[in-house]
Amino acid sequence: MLQVTDLYTAYGQSEALHGISFEANANETVAIMGRNGMGKTTLFKTLMGVLPSKSGRISVGGSDVTQDESFRRVAKGIAYVPQGRMIFPTLTVEENILTGLENAKARRIPDEIYALFPVLFDMKRRKGGNLSGGQQQQLAIARALVTDPKVLLLDEPTEGIQPSIIKDIAKALNEIRKMRGITIIVSEQVLSFAMDVADRLFVIEGGRLVHETSRADTDVTRIKQYLSV
Repeated sequence: MLQVTDLYTAYGQSEALHGISFEANANETVAIMGRNGMGKTTLFKTLMGVLPSKSGRISVGGSDVTQDESFRRVAKGIAYVPQGRMIFPTLTVEENILTGLENAKARRIPDEIYALFPVLFDMKRRKGGNLSGGQQQQLAIARALVTDPKVLLLDEPTEGIQPSIIKDIAKALNEIRKMRGITIIVSEQVLSFAMDVADRLFVIEGGRLVHETSRADTDVTRIKQYLSV
């Protein structure tokens, strides 16, 4: 469903991604693990078209999106929940979710969205800026999901969120995948969360993928070494 081949990205003269290649199947969750500054966010921004790639190829469901602008990638099936959530603080919860339906034929929030995130239903008239960090994260995921994506990108979804809400988010992601059979890619530093949601884990270091493992074969000690400063 998502195929990334030999991807290079640079900030000016400084190369940030050095030949990243991986693929993720339909109905699969993949975690990209790594410390801060190792290239996780750069990778996600490149996949979404926020940053241009220098070379390489990105395809979604067999369709090449490498040269497409971000909004065209959304139309072809990529949704992105950025680090820091980026919800609209002055809009209500309902209005925030509706922004994901700008180009949809029916501007109606599907019932399953509120079924996945009941707290959002209870707070749909509340301003986004008045929600807790965990509630804002659920809102950002809901907003991405209404675009009906094939591939959902989540950049550091557990950052600054309390452990009980992290468990709720893991449960919701597993439920989403079961319901829709979509591909989910998460970038993450919390190994326990990655182990709760991911079928396969990659480690990124210095803009390169340096380790790959299935969840069943994960050497927790080894991954923790990559994540420790």
